[in-house]
Amino acid sequence: MNRPAPLPTDDELHALVDGQLAPGRRAEVENAVERDPALAEQVAAWRNQRDALRRLHGDLLGEPVPAHLQGALDRGRPRQGRWMRWGGMAAGVLLAFAAGWLGNAQWSKQQIASAQLARVPTVREFVHDASVAHAVYAPEKRHPVEVAANEQQHLVQWLSKRLDKPLKVPDLASMGYTLVGGRLLPGESGARAQFMFEDAAGERVTLYIGTLDNRTAAGSAASRETAFRFASEGPVPSFYWMDQGFGYAVAGKLPRDVLLKLATLAYRDLS
Repeated sequence: MNRPAPLPTDDELHALVDGQLAPGRRAEVENAVERDPALAEQVAAWRNQRDALRRLHGDLLGEPVPAHLQGALDRGRPRQGRWMRWGGMAAGVLLAFAAGWLGNAQWSKQQIASAQLARVPTVREFVHDASVAHAVYAPEKRHPVEVAANEQQHLVQWLSKRLDKPLKVPDLASMGYTLVGGRLLPGESGARAQFMFEDAAGERVTLYIGTLDNRTAAGSAASRETAFRFASEGPVPSFYWMDQGFGYAVAGKLPRDVLLKLATLAYRDLS
C-alpha cells in the first residue's frame, strides 16, 4: 500500500523558496503547497520578501563573497540546517551576506540573531501568554472586556499610555469581525493589551500586544521586525510577529488560513 507523502517541514518550505530542495522531494512539496492555501500564502510571502530584498541589494549580489566571510560560512555550515527552519530565513540570510559585503560585521551579527528569534524563551512565553489570554477571556459572556467598543477612543488612549506606545485598533470588518473591546493584562516585562473582535456568529479573535523582555529587546536584533510565525502549542493557535521591541499575536479557534488573513489585516493596519 502506498503511504501518503509526509507534510512538508519548515526546513523544506524554506529550501523550496531558496531553490535548494532535493529534486526527489520537490514535486511532493510543491503539490502539498498547491493543496493547502495557508501554506501557499506563506510560501508566496517568503518569496515576495526574498525578491524585495534582492531588489534592494541587487548591486551586491553579483560581487564575490570576501575570503574571510566565506571561511566563516564554511565553518558554520554543519549548523545551518538547524537555524534555517525559523521564519524569514531566506530574507535573513540574504541580508546578513549583503551586510557582510558592505563590511559592517556588527549589522551582520544582528541579522543572524534575528534568525534565532523563535528560539528565545521570552518570545515563546509571549505567544503562549497570548493564547492563554484568549482562552480565558474569549468565552466570557458578560465580562469579556474591561472597556467596551463604544468607548474605543478611551480604550486606545488608556492602553497606549500603559504600554507607553501609540496603539490603534485594526479594521477587521472585511473579514466580518468588529471590535468588542479590550483590556489591560500583566506581562513579564510590563503591561500588555488585548483587543477582542467578534463576527456575526459570535466567533471571537483577539489581538495581543506587549513589550518583549528587556534582555531580548536590548542587545540583539530580536526586537526588530520578523516574518509571521504560526504557533499551535497553547490552548488556541495564533499567528505572531515582532516589531521594534513589541510582540503582536492574533489568536483564535479558527482555521489556519482564516487566522492568517486576519493577522495579515492587523499587520497592515499596525505597521
